[in-house]
Amino acid sequence: MQQRLLGVAAAALATGVAVLGLAGPASGSALANSTVYVVHGIPGQAVDVWVNGTKTLENFEPTKVAGPLDLPEGAYDIVLTKPGDPITTPILKVDDAAVPGGQNLSLVAHLNAGGQPTLTAFVNDTSPVAAGQARLIVRHTAAAPAVDVRANGAVAFPGLTNPNEAKADLAAGPVSADVVLAGTSTVVLGPADLNLAEGTATIVYAIGSAEAQNLAITSQVLTGLHSAPGGVPAGNGGLADNSGLPTWWYATAAAAAFVLLGGVAIALRRPASASTRR
Repeated sequence: MQQRLLGVAAAALATGVAVLGLAGPASGSALANSTVYVVHGIPGQAVDVWVNGTKTLENFEPTKVAGPLDLPEGAYDIVLTKPGDPITTPILKVDDAAVPGGQNLSLVAHLNAGGQPTLTAFVNDTSPVAAGQARLIVRHTAAAPAVDVRANGAVAFPGLTNPNEAKADLAAGPVSADVVLAGTSTVVLGPADLNLAEGTATIVYAIGSAEAQNLAITSQVLTGLHSAPGGVPAGNGGLADNSGLPTWWYATAAAAAFVLLGGVAIALRRPASASTRR
């Protein structure tokens, strides 16, 4: 089903993507909630989003990360408008958008390799890390060719392509990371100084467009991954939207952001490593 979606440039529109569909496991007869982060990685256009007839997220800006959000499993009716526009003038309308349960997810609105807006669901690895270790996850969500990701000047993740990720558990501490064109020393992003805290997962996103010369990096940090018994590793968004609003508001806001800047037909899957695409 074709839908209108926001274009890359401010106020520009593009057409032709399908409705979002996410498939997730059910947990017996009970509905399971998911922990959800939403990453706005498309430059140039803020949006208002409506869920079941109510405006739930206003003026959501590019490069921001919202979450953690506790999102009940279910289906939602979504309308997307330009900021300030009424619900009767939608840019995008999606009925019965399916939300899975029992996952820790980052939903990234970004550009695909060809420069078109899309939405990718990444399942976050919240498994424990060893004492003294931290997890570094790098996700290629930019309109750019294959890249090598370097840590402290050495290639750590070679040949990473959009929309894939690579990850490794490293010794906790400071790391200087940059991104170069695959097989070269031509830096296209960075360096960025990261402090990998013990028991955390730092997720770095390459966003934007190489052609438009607006490539950028945004990140989030998940906490509570220590090997020793502790709290449930729900995570903590690097630019979290924690405004004191009730839980139901966050849940519906997350559902709205599922179709931020357009719906795409995607199946929930764990993204491949740098060497394997799913």
